[in-house]
Amino acid sequence: MRIPALRAGWLRQTFVHWAFPPDEVQALLPGELVVDEYDGAARVGLTPFMMVDVRLPGVPVLVPGLSTFAETNLRTYVRHRDGREGLWFLSIEVACPLMLAARAVGAPYNPGTLSVSVAGDVVSYTGSRRGGDASYRLIVRPGDPITPTERDVWLTSRWRAYTRRLGMLWETPVEHEPWPLRDAVVDVLEETLTTAAGLPAPTAELVVHFSEGVRHVRLGPTRPSVPRPGSS
Repeated sequence: MRIPALRAGWLRQTFVHWAFPPDEVQALLPGELVVDEYDGAARVGLTPFMMVDVRLPGVPVLVPGLSTFAETNLRTYVRHRDGREGLWFLSIEVACPLMLAARAVGAPYNPGTLSVSVAGDVVSYTGSRRGGDASYRLIVRPGDPITPTERDVWLTSRWRAYTRRLGMLWETPVEHEPWPLRDAVVDVLEETLTTAAGLPAPTAELVVHFSEGVRHVRLGPTRPSVPRPGSS
């Protein structure tokens, strides 16, 4: 990426993943995208974190007082029909109203009240969507650093996000350093984001990771997603 559109850091990020039948997730995707499966299952991730030092290239901060805020994504993993992998966001909860501008290209941002707090060895996340139709509460205890397995990398490292708006598929490229991952144990998890997105309440065993974060995130310009030459 030669020139990013936005720079930021993503800190204190927890990744909570469930397995779902692929057809349940596919029903929520646009026709250009197919579920990317791991061990025969779709994966849906709840990922709360702090967005910090948000800024345009060459600018210290985006807006003083609004450059650091909590965000929480509900996401799944997809491939374009031409094979390119990426993320599809089922919902994005955010505490910064400026981010709602990304709705123009279909990013499903929802304004709400969110918090991230640390007390000793416990990290707590809470969020409530404006209007009260979706919320979550997550408390985790990060463990020891791990050497990521293939599955760990598959679940946490994607470099393209897809959205759909105005009859078009859009893509946003992402670059950052590798996630420093740790094991984590969930003490409390209460959420209605999955059912609000149109999925059944998850029942599969949790897969959980924690990361102190990455500080050198580069988001590229969002552009129409054009199939690669030779793809069908």
